[in-house]
Amino acid sequence: MTIANELNDGAEGITRTRGGEGVPEGARGGQRPPFADLEANLKLLSAEGRRRSLERLGGSDFASNDYLGLAQSIELREATADAVNRQVPVGAGGSRLLRGNHAEHEALEESASSYFGAESALYFANGFAANMTLFATAPQRGDLVVYDEWIHASVHDGLARTRAERAVARHNDAQAIDDAIVGWRERGGVGRVWIAVESLYGMDGDGPDLAELDALASRRGAVLVIDEAHATGVFGPGGRGRAAFLEGRENVVTVHTCGKALGTAGALVCGPRVLKEFLVNRGRAFIFSTAPSPLVAAVTRAAIDLCERSDSRREELRRRVDCATRALSLYCGLKGSGSHVVPIVVGEDGAAVELAAGLRARGFDVRAIRPPTVPVGTARLRVALTLNVTESAVESLFQALGAELAARR
Repeated sequence: MTIANELNDGAEGITRTRGGEGVPEGARGGQRPPFADLEANLKLLSAEGRRRSLERLGGSDFASNDYLGLAQSIELREATADAVNRQVPVGAGGSRLLRGNHAEHEALEESASSYFGAESALYFANGFAANMTLFATAPQRGDLVVYDEWIHASVHDGLARTRAERAVARHNDAQAIDDAIVGWRERGGVGRVWIAVESLYGMDGDGPDLAELDALASRRGAVLVIDEAHATGVFGPGGRGRAAFLEGRENVVTVHTCGKALGTAGALVCGPRVLKEFLVNRGRAFIFSTAPSPLVAAVTRAAIDLCERSDSRREELRRRVDCATRALSLYCGLKGSGSHVVPIVVGEDGAAVELAAGLRARGFDVRAIRPPTVPVGTARLRVALTLNVTESAVESLFQALGAELAARR
């Protein structure tokens, strides 16, 4: 049977048996449908109030991570047109170790390492791939990775593939991290220690004391890995992130995603050059993946330049945060996070879903966040503040939220 025939059979919804006879999909001798267990799992999610679905854009944006409003900015549209006019290709055509390594990838990495102050940078297609590859590859057998209990799922997926030992620490608790390291050493651990945190947690809007963690890492001879996903572009000089004062140190690695405040796509792992070379040679998700779009790399380089010059945008976002803090207290009697990520913890999954639906019916795009993204019993609304909405819209949102909460008491 030729490949062409197999494709044709698939298009007709027919499964070919050994004898060559066609049998309609799902009608195999009375057996249950092949994905019945998956359907049962989805029904369970529905019963628990955790089933998700894709929704089209609608209402005022309080859900995206486009914090500085760059994703649809005129500047990045012009940068895209310029790259197209320079005949920068849309697709890479292969992995970077084959023919997919484009000059735009290298130019972006050079610009990024200079901007963030790191010795080197490596570009990935997205933040998930960057974190997963980093943690699956760099920690070695005999090492220890101590990570914050609320670290992103991409880090967990990377750690599931690592040969290193792992220890979880209480959220934003440097002492818990230190205790884990000391206990491991006392039990005979002799390898390298990795400390993994986020500089700003995307579901909580808070972050650790990075100076304290830096001192801890230095004292214990540890490598400090900081995911700057929600801080890049918003905090630090020129938007370099909350960990900007640590960049360039030999024991510091940062991950900067490009699909949030920078407004494009991809992620950059910044750190010592030897780490970059190791990931290029040993990182399976890097080696065996088609390279990110050279066109997007070119636009991301322009986004970094634009971000550095966007102090006025950062100040405007700060005013949105201040407005949200006042309105949340006034209309809801709640305390804000102090950042552009504002969690409204509801508790029960179904209650969070209903509250989000009520706000969307009023024209505000706010989403419910449920387990496993957040711990059981802490389902919440995640309000993301961006320059895509006005201060007036921010106040109106929390006024509507106050009314929805009052109606459910």
